[in-house]
Amino acid sequence: MKRFAERFVQESRVSPFAPFSANRSAAIDAGRPGIALVSISRLQSLCEAVAPRYAERAKFFPVREGYGAAVAALQAYVDAGSVDVVLSAGSNGAYLRENLSVPVVMVKVNGFDVLSAITRATATWPQARIGLVLHEAVAQELADLGPLLNVDLRQRAYRSIDEVRLAVDELVAQGCRVVVGAGMACDLAQQAGIDSVFLYSLAAVEEAFERSVELARVSRQKEAKRGRLNTIVAHLRDGVAAFDEAGQLEAVNPAMLELLGSGATHQIPKDDEDTSARVARSLAPLLRETRAADQPVDERIEQIGGRALIVSCVPIVEQGARAGFVVTAQDAVVAQRIDRSLRTSQRPRHLVARHRLDDLIGASSALERVRRLARAGAAHDATVLLTGESGTGKELVAQGIHNASPRRGNPFVAFNCSALPEGLIESELFGHEEGAFTGARRGGKPGLFEIAHTGTIFLDEIGEMPAALQSRLLRVLQEREVMKLGAVRATPVDVRVVAATHRDLHARVEQGAFRADLYFRLNLLQIKLPPLRERRADIAPLARYLLDRSARQYGLSAAGLEQVLAFLDPLFANYAWPGNVRELENLLARAAIYIGDATRQISGNLAADALPEWQVVFPEFARIGSAQVERIAPASQGPVAAGTAPRAAVTRQDALRALDQSDGNRAAASRALGIGRTTLWRLLKS
Repeated sequence: MKRFAERFVQESRVSPFAPFSANRSAAIDAGRPGIALVSISRLQSLCEAVAPRYAERAKFFPVREGYGAAVAALQAYVDAGSVDVVLSAGSNGAYLRENLSVPVVMVKVNGFDVLSAITRATATWPQARIGLVLHEAVAQELADLGPLLNVDLRQRAYRSIDEVRLAVDELVAQGCRVVVGAGMACDLAQQAGIDSVFLYSLAAVEEAFERSVELARVSRQKEAKRGRLNTIVAHLRDGVAAFDEAGQLEAVNPAMLELLGSGATHQIPKDDEDTSARVARSLAPLLRETRAADQPVDERIEQIGGRALIVSCVPIVEQGARAGFVVTAQDAVVAQRIDRSLRTSQRPRHLVARHRLDDLIGASSALERVRRLARAGAAHDATVLLTGESGTGKELVAQGIHNASPRRGNPFVAFNCSALPEGLIESELFGHEEGAFTGARRGGKPGLFEIAHTGTIFLDEIGEMPAALQSRLLRVLQEREVMKLGAVRATPVDVRVVAATHRDLHARVEQGAFRADLYFRLNLLQIKLPPLRERRADIAPLARYLLDRSARQYGLSAAGLEQVLAFLDPLFANYAWPGNVRELENLLARAAIYIGDATRQISGNLAADALPEWQVVFPEFARIGSAQVERIAPASQGPVAAGTAPRAAVTRQDALRALDQSDGNRAAASRALGIGRTTLWRLLKS
């Protein structure tokens, strides 16, 4: 298993050679790669002669050990990242190559080196039988050239230190007076009492240094990149695991171990076979499926280790051939939380419910019943059907239910089912894929049900929904998934539905204009909003609240607000309010604009054509009868009921007299004088 921990080794610039000990590992120059020079013979002296030329390009460590002892000495520094390449030769180098994880560069002997050594031997010891000891295999070409060169040459090959001894012994027994070979062969020949010629040339060592330094430089760069990548992957919250083509685990990050229940760690154990086996066993079915189909598995939800994970498996392709697999995993719960966070942070501002149930103004029993039912329904995800006349505040109640529910803070999407043609309603509610129809948005478009995911969708005027779309809506409510126009796969949605209508849906079901199954699906929790005329006690406080909220917009003072309320007082008690709260709000705005502040003289002192006839501006008064209309008298005579003669303006003395006759009751005095209470108050102050 490859390590994901980044390796940090601080090195200092010192001489080309340094004693190879643990105390020196912290002094290695991090800017230069490290090369270990491993030799137990005469090769070391050649390396020491060549190394100073490369001191600025690499850091060198002489190791005068061989085979197992050299591996033990090198392993700690290889693990620490101090040594990137090992330079050696012969059987010693072959042994190190098999037992170390870093590259081992061998000093290569070419034909010229062999001929040069043989030439030196024949020149020094003419007519002597020469023994040639080579690593791994003899050179058949030299055997053929021996008679031509007039050289009595015997060859032996070796693969281990024991075979070197055996080869030298055999050559001595055959009467060889000179041995040509590596350092150990030369040393053994001298111990046997014969001469020797060292096989390796300075040029061969220089060529090995060039290869070692370049390989170490590239290896250091690759290791640095790998270390950075591994560090990044180790800190990913998503689990990542890499496998070779045979399904053997090559790399895994802590997040994957935690997701698979193997324990969360900050570092990956290098050779933890139990952990590797558990990871490979958990993900083996995914690897088999990807290998069999030769296609990636993309974002599938799987139950692994007792957890719901979103997993993907992608083949690794190198030079056109599959070399392994990469598996990524994410906790489905975390993905849902991230999805909610993204939807919350990126949703438009108009998808926010602004009103709460406390915004319902009034203390009547009918309105209190609405609040009570709405709060009870908000605690559950059941579908709510709001019924009532237009203008009774159904959307306000829907927003209040959303804000009182556990879904508050998530999207609130409102849609009027009668506002668009049938084709556009379908696209708006359910969305569409790119190219689903002529004029479809490029890249597709999510529907309102998707946009409202984890929140609430408010379907206003549900009774006006076309019959063809009622069945699609029913399926969404039943299956909790949406099929976009042009899509081949449904999208799951988690949405709370609040519907509203001013129509009698039960009657429309009997008429065949509304699906019965959809009606019963919607009519789970029903809340009927009372019309304004059935809660007249709430009209006055509601009117004051609406005027207070809009006072800045209309430029009203406190006195002007009272004047508007006094003018409309007859309507509060006697008008039927067919438009309910919406009509009341509009009427208040109209009165504020035409009546205005108390300092404005809207009275008989103005020209006759300066103010429209009251019955034109306020036709609501005509609907309740002229006898119940009170006069506007801010400072003098105002509009009067149609068909009555103008009367003299009420004076301060009239007001004092009426107040005395009513024992100080201002309401009774106002009624006796036929003026509003605000007008009475102004007369008493004048």
